[in-house]
Amino acid sequence: MYSSTVSGVKLLHSIWPYVQIARIDHWFKNTFMLLGVLLACFYKPASLTWASIPQVALGLLATCFIASSNYVVNELLDGATDRFHPEKKRRPVPSGQIRFGFAILEWFLLGTAGVIVASLLGFSFTISCLILWLMGIVYNVPPFRTKDLSYLDVLSESVNNPLRLFLGWFILIADKVPPLSLILAYWMVGAFFMATKRFAEFRHIGDSKAAAQYRKSFSYYTENSLLLSMFFYAIMSALFSGIFVVRYRVELILLVPLAAGFFAYYLKLGLQNDSPVQHPEKLYRERGFVRYLAFCLMMFVLLMLVQVPVLYNLFNVEPARIDPLWTIGTTVK
Repeated sequence: MYSSTVSGVKLLHSIWPYVQIARIDHWFKNTFMLLGVLLACFYKPASLTWASIPQVALGLLATCFIASSNYVVNELLDGATDRFHPEKKRRPVPSGQIRFGFAILEWFLLGTAGVIVASLLGFSFTISCLILWLMGIVYNVPPFRTKDLSYLDVLSESVNNPLRLFLGWFILIADKVPPLSLILAYWMVGAFFMATKRFAEFRHIGDSKAAAQYRKSFSYYTENSLLLSMFFYAIMSALFSGIFVVRYRVELILLVPLAAGFFAYYLKLGLQNDSPVQHPEKLYRERGFVRYLAFCLMMFVLLMLVQVPVLYNLFNVEPARIDPLWTIGTTVK
């Protein structure tokens, strides 16, 4: 009995590093695809039925498998440079707990499982999953390895944001795509998040030479260049969001002050010493930020459901073609 218990502990100890590099604690990021589900429901309300709930669950599962596959190859190929990071040097790969061949097998099996599950949800969803998997290769694997190229590292990583939007949308609507303005806005929001993370990491390391050893793109960055890029991505996000609002849902203009506050709040976190944005998976600990985000999401849903006729007259635009669930004030003519 004692020997079997010891064997079980040893087996768990040997497997656990492979569970760690799959970064299951990062799966929450895939909830970003739920915006695509939500938008699909607004565009085609009949698509939301009890039968769609298992589909959404399968979509999340497939996306999580693909994301974990990408995390595995990321951890594996970053092991040599993670040794120069003050915290990441203790990860399973740089600390020598991972066998290369086993990790490659894990990468392949997770990716394959994700594609197999995705195939149950149709062609459009499956192609989007494959592109998400491919972007993991482009981002991490030579000769592409865009993560080593300044600015392109941020843009290629954050493209996963619109891909998740597509994944959520294609679960319910497979024959149409979301508006391009929204796709680009979602991409730029992701770029802002990623650039803020880079900025926080660069400041945390505190030595430009050590930073360049940890991440090759840091040899081209400075605090100022990263800060300027953050402003650029935020402004581009605002531009494309504005196009979406005017074209599709003027009511969302009431959300603009809250959205601006969200960017400011995230920037405030990014400017802190040892900033929490270095580890987005732990941002749930920032309770004030989480409450603010939840309030913004609640207001977004409300404004997507409600029509405010005075705004259409004020800004001289045509009302949305999709009928709201209820109307505030008189009907727009």
